[in-house]
Amino acid sequence: MRATGTAAALLAALAAAAPAGAQDDSAVSRTALERRIAAQPGATVGLYYRSLVAPDSMAIGADIRFHAASTMKVAVMIQVFRDIDAGRLRLEERLPVVNAFRSIADGSTYELDRADDSDSSLYALVGRTAPVRQLVELMITISSNLATNVLIERVGAARVQATLRELGTDSMVVLRGVEDGAAYRAGLNNTTTARDLAILLEAIADGRAASAASCGRMLQILLHQRINDAIPRGLPRRTPVAHKTGGLTGQYHDAAIVYTRRRPQYVLVVLTRGIAQHEAATQLIADLAGIIHRWHSVVFPPRD
Repeated sequence: MRATGTAAALLAALAAAAPAGAQDDSAVSRTALERRIAAQPGATVGLYYRSLVAPDSMAIGADIRFHAASTMKVAVMIQVFRDIDAGRLRLEERLPVVNAFRSIADGSTYELDRADDSDSSLYALVGRTAPVRQLVELMITISSNLATNVLIERVGAARVQATLRELGTDSMVVLRGVEDGAAYRAGLNNTTTARDLAILLEAIADGRAASAASCGRMLQILLHQRINDAIPRGLPRRTPVAHKTGGLTGQYHDAAIVYTRRRPQYVLVVLTRGIAQHEAATQLIADLAGIIHRWHSVVFPPRD
């Protein structure tokens, strides 16, 4: 586990204050989390933890609304797999790869810039087709914006929104694809809270977001995430983490299902804004993840 000096001191204090069997000592962990957040100048944080092995949760700013950035791609993935379950779509179905989309603000056409996309490979297929399987994997594992827009054009933002409400989110909003500049300037943005993202991840982990088989496929895709600079960075090496990051200027997020011994153990979502440096934001998220993991491992030790 890698941590800053500040976080290492907090983790040491947490370990000393929470001996084995301290089932009700979440206040110690909360204090450590709050101190680490306070140590980051200008940071606004939304954090939600929920155990998947016992009825326990922790929330700090969990209902603060943030720009969802690329975390909204989890919602798009869920809709894709629900459509597959319903026979509306097939994993091997090939969709046209286009780079021209209509703004929800004024109907103007906009394109994505491959230089601003975390994946450039898909742009070579513009004017051709790509299978749904490839598009979903690119959207999640390397956060392809182009794959996201191709998929959301097919499944429909309104249907994604309806699924969000069906799954129990109170306020997460998916209005559009990504990089719609006119919509952004008009304030028409995809937004979320830490609690709502946790609800989605828990539904995937529990097999409720879609069919059990589709939820299993979604978990495998999330486990293959290639952007691992936030929550996984704060955990012991080789800890399996099924997660999705998201970021834009001054904001960075990570939403994860954390495993031990190949079993989902808990959901952790950390959303941040107000931190100018990307490295500082990812380190904060990693430090908070480390505090949560240490506490969870003491209170809910893994069993065979």
